[in-house]
Amino acid sequence: MEEAAAVRRAASEATADVVPGELRETIDDHVADGSVVPGVLTLLSARAVSGDDPDDLAEQAAGVQLIYDGLRLTRRLARSNPWRADDDHDADMAVLAADVLVSRGFYLLARTEAADDAVAVVRSFGHDQTDREDADDRAAELDRRLEVDVLELAVTVGVTAADGPADAAAGIAAEFAPEGPRFDAVDSFFDDARRSQVASLSPDGGRALNRND
Repeated sequence: MEEAAAVRRAASEATADVVPGELRETIDDHVADGSVVPGVLTLLSARAVSGDDPDDLAEQAAGVQLIYDGLRLTRRLARSNPWRADDDHDADMAVLAADVLVSRGFYLLARTEAADDAVAVVRSFGHDQTDREDADDRAAELDRRLEVDVLELAVTVGVTAADGPADAAAGIAAEFAPEGPRFDAVDSFFDDARRSQVASLSPDGGRALNRND
């Protein structure tokens, strides 16, 4: 999928200067292991509003993606507590990778209208993970909020990049969020029904996006 390749390329470029090489490799492996649904939704949302790609859109999509990848790595570390094992080095490297991913994502969104929204996603994630420690019966619900929040951020970034209104983001985000804490592959996730919903973000209701858009 063209959009997925564009997001991965922009995300890779945003972290290409990270040193040492071992840290960059940890980052690359983690990003490659996940789905780029948030970044692709950013691209499709902007195109639904404007019909083309606004300036720096790929970089903004990568910003959304990197924030998500950093937070999902943080969530994984909080769940597994790898410091209980003998390999503290890998766990420490993963923490550094999560910090770099989130900070680079912030950097890419810092000059956008959605900068405050990105900060809000991270704050909400922190609150949810704190609450999760004492809410075993709601753990899955609290974990799932990250996917809802990052999809809302993706739509907000995309729509505002195209000079559209951001208040349409919440509805699509809630409907698109997966049941578990992991997105499907991009091609499976963006079926015709979801593409039609994204197309409805356009001022006139739009047309269903096809796979060549």
